[in-house]
Amino acid sequence: MEYTIQKLGELAGISTRTLRYYDEIDLLKPARFSEVGYRIYSSAEVSRLQQILFYRELGINLVRIKEIISSPSFDSTSALKQHKEKLLQKRVQLDLLINNVDKSIQEKERGLKMTDNEKFEGFKQQLVDNNEDKYGEEIRNKYGNQTVDQSNSKLKDMTQEQYEEIVKLEQEVLDSLKEAMTAGDPTSDLGQKTASLHKQWISFYWPKYSKEAHAGLAEMYVADERFAAYYNKVQAGAAQFLRDAIREYTKN
Repeated sequence: MEYTIQKLGELAGISTRTLRYYDEIDLLKPARFSEVGYRIYSSAEVSRLQQILFYRELGINLVRIKEIISSPSFDSTSALKQHKEKLLQKRVQLDLLINNVDKSIQEKERGLKMTDNEKFEGFKQQLVDNNEDKYGEEIRNKYGNQTVDQSNSKLKDMTQEQYEEIVKLEQEVLDSLKEAMTAGDPTSDLGQKTASLHKQWISFYWPKYSKEAHAGLAEMYVADERFAAYYNKVQAGAAQFLRDAIREYTKN
């Protein structure tokens, strides 16, 4: 079956403007053009659009989506299985949040008591899922499944105070990193303060801290573009600056 751009947009629930943009960036080209110049899409393009929308739902940017589905090694069946796994993870997290809301309503209306862990269960699961989505494969390859699973379990068992502290520390690391870069020396007191804050932050996740693992993680911040992008949003070169600060910190 073939679709005009209008019909495909209605079928997929997206605008024709979006489909035109996908055409412009070579993400989704029409199968052909009609005699009067209309874009015509076949079943192959419909399947490709489905994959695009799945990846978008998982928060992957268009540049990366194009790289993935245009790769000669791309397997649509394997991709669908991966989508299913990711969506099931999201459903678990949403169920936790819905359950959290239900319990909170009962606490307000009926006086039923919630524990601190229950109040933050869904949010902590979201942290775990986000970390797995972004960095899970690399971290598991580097440190092993057991270490990562222990880290996730530790995170989910946090108290309310610990959860609030980890969120606060994450921002303190970024603020300190920005301040230290102004001084320009990762070995300075400010640079070492940033590395120390970073140690405190990751220690909430890790079953056990080690200097070697800390230094190795810092190297990954520079080597992996996703880690680098997270820190470089502070300022260009921030990932490398933090890596150098941690190198110095873990020497001592």
